[in-house]
Amino acid sequence: MAFLLLTKRLTEKQKEEMVRSFKSGMAFDVLSQNYSCTKSTIIRNLKKNLGEKKYKELVNKNNSLKGKNKKGTNLTNNLLNSNLDDKTSKKATENVQTLGENRNDSKFLSFESFFEIPPLDYEIENAPRKELSSVPISEVDFPKVVYMVVDKKIELEIKLLKDFPEWDFLPHDDLSRKTIEIFFDLKLAKRSCNKEQKVLKVPNTDVFRIAAPVLLEKGISRIVCAENLIAL
Repeated sequence: MAFLLLTKRLTEKQKEEMVRSFKSGMAFDVLSQNYSCTKSTIIRNLKKNLGEKKYKELVNKNNSLKGKNKKGTNLTNNLLNSNLDDKTSKKATENVQTLGENRNDSKFLSFESFFEIPPLDYEIENAPRKELSSVPISEVDFPKVVYMVVDKKIELEIKLLKDFPEWDFLPHDDLSRKTIEIFFDLKLAKRSCNKEQKVLKVPNTDVFRIAAPVLLEKGISRIVCAENLIAL
């Protein structure tokens, strides 16, 4: 599969260290740099080792700590700035006085000379930016078998993109998109399944390409999987 080639295989020791670091509050970006793999790979391994429920609890906890740290930093900066106000004001007054004295000085620099910057003579492409966050379904090489979580009436579980923390960097409009989720690993699918749901095996993954127009009519425009965001 084209998009699975980007995945780095982590050792069991690295996975254990990753979980400990995440529990201590280390951010996804830092973990990604430390282990030289994508953010999605980090999230997938954390979910697999912690379980969906514990993973979400730690994400909420880490986000809460970030908010408190940010408030503390802002308070410290405000206190430092208030202490520096008097010194800054005094220094600024001295600089103005010095500037006034230097205006009649023969050594005072002149700003009369200038040069003109010629205008750019090439066309700037103003076409809409290509979306880089998702992969078209036509370019995806699905595995032979995938799994989905459905309710007991075999109705699709539809989520908004904002329900997936790993994609929270996307614009607000994208986060409001309706999605369905697929799993390449049966164990991971079962962990995401509650008592009112069950895991459905999809033996023929061509069904997603065939059903794409129907899904779009229902407002579902993305498929979420472990490594990619797939655009229908």
